[in-house]
Amino acid sequence: MTDTPSDVAGLSLEAFTVRLASSDPTPGGGSAAAVAGSLAASLLAMVAGLSQGRPKYAAYEKTLARALAVAADARRRLLVLADDDARAYDAFSAALKLPREAPDEIAARGAALHSAARHATEIPLEIIRACRLVAAELEALAGRSNLNASSDLTVGTLLVEAAARGAAANILVNLPSVGDPPFEGATMRELTGHLELIEDLASQVRERVGRGKLRDPEEA
Repeated sequence: MTDTPSDVAGLSLEAFTVRLASSDPTPGGGSAAAVAGSLAASLLAMVAGLSQGRPKYAAYEKTLARALAVAADARRRLLVLADDDARAYDAFSAALKLPREAPDEIAARGAALHSAARHATEIPLEIIRACRLVAAELEALAGRSNLNASSDLTVGTLLVEAAARGAAANILVNLPSVGDPPFEGATMRELTGHLELIEDLASQVRERVGRGKLRDPEEA
């Protein structure tokens, strides 16, 4: 029987990886994806912090301050979503075990499964939305932050892409069980749009980092 998921934010890295490596199904891939996104947000904050207060990067202060704020919020949000994803899976698993002998039991089980599947789709979609915000700020910092830390922006893009695609994998698994075609269609459209944008932003970051030069400040 799976224990109630621990608060990921309160676990040491060792404790989280031990739980992830166990035979319990939660935390699983969705939680790992959310944690990867949180790590990307942490790197975003680090690079912005290493750039603030330095005369060379004074022209980018507005961008740096915004990146720090977005990173702080996304880092915390994604850790919460890591727990939410585990709970969503547990709820779906519990729905599968409901009795299905009598007609009313079959109906109740079906409704519970549809509801649980929908929630198990909404949580990873929230993860992807948070990843999109992080990816946008990583792109904004590329060429507008400490050049000595530019490789950390690259690592951030790799993590945020992995996080988004990992969350997307969970959506694709759960979506067919929702039983709501309009919801499924809207979710797929949003999912595809987010992934395409994140991939494009990540590519731009790596191109900027490869140039090794500063660029103009953002327009006011």
